[in-house]
Amino acid sequence: MANRSKKFLDDATKDKVGEVVKGKNILVTGGTGSFGNAFITALLTMFEPNKVIVFSRDELKQSLMLKKFPASKYPQLRFLLGDVRDAGRLRRAFRDVQIVVHAAALKQVPALEYNPTEAIKTNIMGAMNIIEACYDCKVEQLVALSTDKAAAPINLYGATKLCSDKLFVAGNGVAGKEGTKFSVVRYGNVFGSRGSIVPVLHKLRPSGKIGLTDVRMTRFNISLNDAVNFVLSGLAIQQGGEIFIPKLPSYKLPVIAQGVCPVAEVTIIGRRPGEKLHELMVPADESYRTVDIGDRYIIEPEAEAAAKYTRTSSYKPVPEGFAYDSGANTEWNTPEELREQYISWCAYYGESPDLPKKE
Repeated sequence: MANRSKKFLDDATKDKVGEVVKGKNILVTGGTGSFGNAFITALLTMFEPNKVIVFSRDELKQSLMLKKFPASKYPQLRFLLGDVRDAGRLRRAFRDVQIVVHAAALKQVPALEYNPTEAIKTNIMGAMNIIEACYDCKVEQLVALSTDKAAAPINLYGATKLCSDKLFVAGNGVAGKEGTKFSVVRYGNVFGSRGSIVPVLHKLRPSGKIGLTDVRMTRFNISLNDAVNFVLSGLAIQQGGEIFIPKLPSYKLPVIAQGVCPVAEVTIIGRRPGEKLHELMVPADESYRTVDIGDRYIIEPEAEAAAKYTRTSSYKPVPEGFAYDSGANTEWNTPEELREQYISWCAYYGESPDLPKKE
């Protein structure tokens, strides 16, 4: 079976990350989520930061994480309760911090369609609070996690993340050449993440019946490990103002259903509120400032936010009108590849990929 997993973190890039984070104090907002857990594991086991701070509002998840990383073995790990909506708490948390990775967000598309003000408070106002705290506390670098739904959004979640992305990119202009470097990483669905299709299919498997929203629907696919590697590599190469976009395979909904539940009966249930048929990561209207650097694209900052950014000579501009769309991708996951990812996901969460035996 061909292995098309994107590594994003070759030895040379890993060495650069090591140089960037060594001896630094690093804070991760939303650090108890699936990404935060995996990212902090990588920091603690692969690199030598001085301190890693988990900033989140869920005390239960923090207590569970503390059991996973006992203080006796990981004395550099700290836990702070707080919400990105609380500007004062952020300023206190960011004291003596050099690097921030912003992963906190409200992201459940249907729920946010009906609770728009809550999405705005966390995803937009929270981003503004973080930017101000970075200015006030002289944070050196920030990488913010975004989503493919922020490109030409049709739902409230995507709209708030588009606004958040623009706030972080514009933050470079205010910070100037010597201030915080703000960059964004935009990637597709993390395989098996909370709210994605994989946990839903996994739960429905024993019934032998699954519902798909639309058989034409496609999504980009990235593993949790590759998402972590991609963010780490962004810390190594960021100049400030970029939106980094990984090159990823796509899958079609019937294909992932075949990978997870190969014998299930499929019914079509229709699209959920706010869902796109295909996801987009580079809109054609932004092709004029998009470059290809091998394993990823970069949407470069406009002049007002480009105080720190200079195009490297090896970066190749994409053709005018280029769009990076999950439905027009040139790389597609097979059922076998998705089955392999599903087995790995089950192993990570202590689940079984096999159907329970009937008595």
